Amino acid sequence: KKQITFFDKLTGFIASYFPRHYYKSVRGKVVSKDPAVVLFTSGSEGTPKGVVLSHENIQANCLQIKSVLDLGLKDRVFNAMPIFHSFGLTVGTLLPLLSGVEVFFYPSPLHYRIVPELIYDRNATIIFGTDTFFSGYAKMAHPYDFYSVRLAVVGAEKLKEETIRKYYDQFGLRIMEGYGATETAPVLAVNTSMFFKRGSVGRLLPGIEYKLEQIPGVEEGGKLLVKGGNIMAGYVRDSKPGVLEPPQDGWYDTGDIVRIDEDGFVYILGRAKRFAKIAGEMISLTAVETEINALWQGKTHAVVNIPDEKKGEQLVLFTTEKEAKRSSILECFKTKGLSELAVPKTIKIVEEIPLMGTGKVDYVKLKEMAIKG
Repeated sequence: KKQITFFDKLTGFIASYFPRHYYKSVRGKVVSKDPAVVLFTSGSEGTPKGVVLSHENIQANCLQIKSVLDLGLKDRVFNAMPIFHSFGLTVGTLLPLLSGVEVFFYPSPLHYRIVPELIYDRNATIIFGTDTFFSGYAKMAHPYDFYSVRLAVVGAEKLKEETIRKYYDQFGLRIMEGYGATETAPVLAVNTSMFFKRGSVGRLLPGIEYKLEQIPGVEEGGKLLVKGGNIMAGYVRDSKPGVLEPPQDGWYDTGDIVRIDEDGFVYILGRAKRFAKIAGEMISLTAVETEINALWQGKTHAVVNIPDEKKGEQLVLFTTEKEAKRSSILECFKTKGLSELAVPKTIKIVEEIPLMGTGKVDYVKLKEMAIKG
């Protein structure tokens, strides 16, 4: 900041009135395959990686989304998602701007009391966010704050049943859950008004090929690999600065275990890394969290796995439910016919679950806390 002179600012101000038709690169005119942005993965499960997205990747994803979601010139998008996150950049910023749709930006999605009031004040018709943020807004919003909203899209983390019910009962809104990754620019699938199945993340967008890879121990579904115009140019890792690592044969391994039904709707069963092998049985940490969310609604819960000498691995539950007891979870799981091995061995009651700037649970930090005891 200190190196930017008054002359630099003046030059930039004047240049802003003279749009350039294209930028020059080292070899001449920029082409669609050239890098447009470098975004970093959330790092919720490890060291963040630099994701290189080309102009083609972003444009392709914008066109894919527009082919299933209707954006009109009378729409107004309210975007409180950070632009350093692919969801906030492509969906909340570039998609509406390249479609001629007005966008209102707010700097923080964590201001739960202010955001709903501003959505009302700006007569926003389209809102984006994560389950964590939407849940926070619902607690503070007046039933009339979302009167003008016709499309509410949630992504980046699993949408809870409690959030679905709140928005339908309190605001008369049906939330459209979507799914994607930074590496896919980011949207892969989304529910729409015409094609909607509760519990799914919608159907894969047009132009995306997929295949499911079988995972030993996982009977239902498989690991999702995708290919298409929106798939990243490659990774840049801290171990190899400046070296682009493209996806093998154009296929990106999402690392997610999914099931795709006969109508093409995608159901997320969990992350491949978020499965624990306890006494030889594969346990989905995401599924355990879902059941505990249903047991103690209105609270926040997160499950991590750590090594165990006897059974290979054990589950640790972090929860804001002050009365949480293992016996309650065990009774609930027995009633539903779920395996006793899926019941967390240890429960840690905390004031709040650590989150990252994108609204995702910081599982790396939680795992460190679990190991330290």
